[in-house]
Amino acid sequence: MKERTPERRRRLEEVLRRRQPDLTVLLENVHKPHNLSAILRTCDAVGILQAHAVNPTGGVPTFNETSGGSHKWVYLEVHPTTEAAFRHLRERGFSVYATALKEGARDYREVDYTRPTAIVLGAEKWGVSEEALALADGLIHIPMLGMVQSLNVSVAAAVILFEAQRQRLQAGLYDRPRLEPELYQKILEDWLRK
Repeated sequence: MKERTPERRRRLEEVLRRRQPDLTVLLENVHKPHNLSAILRTCDAVGILQAHAVNPTGGVPTFNETSGGSHKWVYLEVHPTTEAAFRHLRERGFSVYATALKEGARDYREVDYTRPTAIVLGAEKWGVSEEALALADGLIHIPMLGMVQSLNVSVAAAVILFEAQRQRLQAGLYDRPRLEPELYQKILEDWLRK
């Protein structure tokens, strides 16, 4: 357990005040530990409170040094199936956008990320499943002007999430706490123990 200094508490409070409970990612069978860790690091950087993953085995790959300890600050909820994950997000009011190299996918910058939004990112080799594509509210892509078709999953996550952060900063969503006071206090107490 870390030392409880006033400076550390102030830093944790400052970060927690900026957390965005209505912005998240859904990682569908992302198996490589370095990718999962890098995505969670980006989630922390843009203020995501909780990420989601689908892994039928119920576990997630182990964390490595790529996460920079961010797995302590971004909660990860694992769902047994893609359908269960979508149901969970929809029950909480999220619009769900899947990344895809498909006809009709919109430029990722055209989405309004100031609304409750979840971004689905797929397995390293195969991308988002057909099931997730069918369940999604919309498909998005990152325009590529070179020879390669797509970015690494963790890089794609960073590109999209920093666009979401840009929009949310512009809309003032980081200017005031977004968590209910009771939840804020509960999370702060959890963080102080880490």
